[in-house]
Formats: sequence, C-alpha cells, structure tokens
Amino acid sequence: MKKGLIIGIAAIVLVLIIATTCTATVETGYTGIVTTFGRVEDVTMEAGLHLKSPFQKIITMDNREQKSSFTTEAFSSDIQQVNITGSINYAINKSTAMNLFKEVGTDYFNKLVYPRMLEITKGVFSKYSAENLVANRQVLSESIRDGLYSELKDYGINVISLSIENLDFTDAFTDAVEAKQVAAQKKLQAEIEQAQKTMETQQQAERQRINAEAAANVARINADADAYAVKVRSEAEAEANKLIAESLTENLLRQIELKAWDGKLPTFVGGGTTLPILNLTTPETVSEPAETSAGE
Repeated sequence: MKKGLIIGIAAIVLVLIIATTCTATVETGYTGIVTTFGRVEDVTMEAGLHLKSPFQKIITMDNREQKSSFTTEAFSSDIQQVNITGSINYAINKSTAMNLFKEVGTDYFNKLVYPRMLEITKGVFSKYSAENLVANRQVLSESIRDGLYSELKDYGINVISLSIENLDFTDAFTDAVEAKQVAAQKKLQAEIEQAQKTMETQQQAERQRINAEAAANVARINADADAYAVKVRSEAEAEANKLIAESLTENLLRQIELKAWDGKLPTFVGGGTTLPILNLTTPETVSEPAETSAGE
C-alpha cells in the first residue's frame, strides 16, 4: 500500500515536471523564439501550447503595434535650439522576428529604433529655420517617418507612423517671435488703414468725376433742348409766314389797304410845295346820266 502511494506521488511529480519543463505557451500576438542552451534555433512558435525539450527556452517577441513616446532636442538651420516631444508607432514582422532577436535582441527599440530616430530627427530639423518648423510640423513628421522606415525595414521593423506633438523654443527666441508678430500685425493694420484711406479718396474722386460728367451731360442736354426749341420755333414761324404769304392775294392785300386807309390822300413833297397825289385810275364803273323822257 505504501509502495503504491509512493509510485502515485512520483508519477504526479513527473507529470508536473514534464508540464512545467517540456511545454510552453505562446500568447496571441507574439512569436516564440526557441533557444537551446542559449543558441537560437531556426524555428519559431505561433500562438498556442507547444512541447519542447527541458533544455529549451521560449522567448516571446511582441508582433502587435506598439507606441513609444520620446523627447529630444535639435537645432534649426539658423542655430535655434528646439525641444521636441513626439511619439512613434511601430511593429515587427513575424517572419523576421527570429533574425531581429539574433542580431539585436528583445531590447531592439532602445538599441536600434530610438538612436536612429534621434539621428534622423536632428538631420530633418536642420533643414528648416526656426520660424518654419512650427508651420511644417506635419512635413517634419512624415520626413522623419520615411527616413526611419528606410533604415529599419531590413530588420523587419515597420514604422507605422511618427508624430511631432510639441515644439518648445527658448524664451529669448519666443519673445523675439512674439515681438516680430506684433510688429507685423501693426504693419498690416497700418497698411489696411492706408488702403482704406486710399480707397475712400479714390471713391470721392470717382464720385466727383461722375457728378461732373452728370452736370456736363445735363448742360449738354439743356443746350440741345434749347437749340431744338429754337429750331422748332423758327421752322414754325417760317411755316406760318409761308402759309400767310400763300394766303395773301392781290385782292386781299387791296382790301387790307382799304381797311387801313384813313380817307386822306397821300401827299408828295417836291419843289417846296406839297401836292396831293391823285389817283388817276379810271373807275371800272361810271354811272350814266338818267334818261329823260321825250317830253322834257
């Protein structure tokens, strides 16, 4: 009885030993790197439960997208110091995880990614003046990301994105920029006010020109109207005189003269004696003496 109990206990212990030393579990999102006495085997393990030799170890490499924040400093093209805060998103390929572990190890971010990122960041920032850095922050992020991607792709590290989140300049430079902005705003305000005055002057001159043209047009219209009225009146008078002239016959003129005659004969002055002008016209009708009867 005691012997059987001992055998049972031994079997349980053996199973526990096998379970703890001859099996390994790889979590989802990781790749298992197999080492035997420290030597990396040319085999990897996917997620799940795996059997292994008691002399082997399983080291897991995270294949999920990872994010790391960073801070550094750089100098602009005009030698202005700028403190940089940002973040980087990256992931390693499953197919190259074993080689990355062989060449760099598990601390590949601090040994490989971070130093390369700082070097490329300083190089990119040195191409821009301090004033242009803030305005081109998106361009800076993309340039650093592209440069870092080219540097790390052979290691199986995929740089997904990089973001420059904050740029902090020295107090002296910040004060200088603020003073320049204030001066620029004042200059812009002065230019706006001057442009407003110029526009008002031009508008006033334009109004005066329009008024002068309007007055000239009114004067021309009035002159044309007066000339036309004189022409119409002259033409009307000429037409009336024509009609009158056509209606004045000799008999009518004779009748008008007779109506206007005051009964006095006109006189002729000559040789110092005034003589009456006699009308020697033979009367058209002469009255014959009345006939007398034969007895008279």
